[in-house]
Amino acid sequence: MKKRIFIDYLGITAGSFLIALALTVFLVPNRIAAGGVSGLATVIYYITSFPIGITMLVINIPLFLAGVKIMGMTFGIRTIYGIVSLSVFTDLLQPHMTALTDDLLLASIYGGVIGGIGLGIVFRSRGTTGGTDLIASLINYFTGITVGEGLLIADGVVVALAGIFFNLEVALYAAVTIFITSQTIDVVQEGLNFKKGVLIISDKAEEINQMVVNDLNRGITEFDARGGYTGDPKQVLLCIISRSEVSELKKEVAAIDKEAFVIISNVHEVLGEGFTEIAH
Repeated sequence: MKKRIFIDYLGITAGSFLIALALTVFLVPNRIAAGGVSGLATVIYYITSFPIGITMLVINIPLFLAGVKIMGMTFGIRTIYGIVSLSVFTDLLQPHMTALTDDLLLASIYGGVIGGIGLGIVFRSRGTTGGTDLIASLINYFTGITVGEGLLIADGVVVALAGIFFNLEVALYAAVTIFITSQTIDVVQEGLNFKKGVLIISDKAEEINQMVVNDLNRGITEFDARGGYTGDPKQVLLCIISRSEVSELKKEVAAIDKEAFVIISNVHEVLGEGFTEIAH
């Protein structure tokens, strides 16, 4: 238990450092205010020259206290640690702040990727750096707007401010950074080992079941169902396969039952026997 806690805090620390690195090397020097509290701090920095890390801390602490007062100690000590770590790392790196590139597109891409990796590590470590998460949760509490919509509103306001105080081009690149960051977070949290989830409805379910087990060497689950239109009993099969096995599965199912109804969807992460071990 103590080892797990230590690893989590190590992850929050490393992730916070990467976020600070993305800010001070790629985003802030190029005036890319990529949403959230860090983006707002970037705008304030160029207006007042006030240190970015302290600005983030000043904004985050009241948000955290408001969240605790309204919703209880939901965010916990890890949130405080993440907020402080990011602020400290940012201000430690800021005196050495030099843009590695003046190309806004490259800065947006690399800033988004490195920042996304950092945030992904923080989230995998069951932590948060506060910021937009807190704002979105408060918006949700007071207005009933979903957290996802709250995130969009919070980031949208910051990007709009960047467009007003900087220029429209920089604001557009900030939006690109937000998108890249969100996609990178998903990759870090879920990995690149995507699978395919397959639902098969067939009158020859037993034959298809045997084919999947014996030929593809995959497990399969069978459900009893009923046709909504006909009322006839049906068998529904569920299995998880790799992308390379999709063509083989479709060919074999077609050979067994051309009338089968097959649904194939993307699965970002599979935990359990035969796949990735469930982490404790």
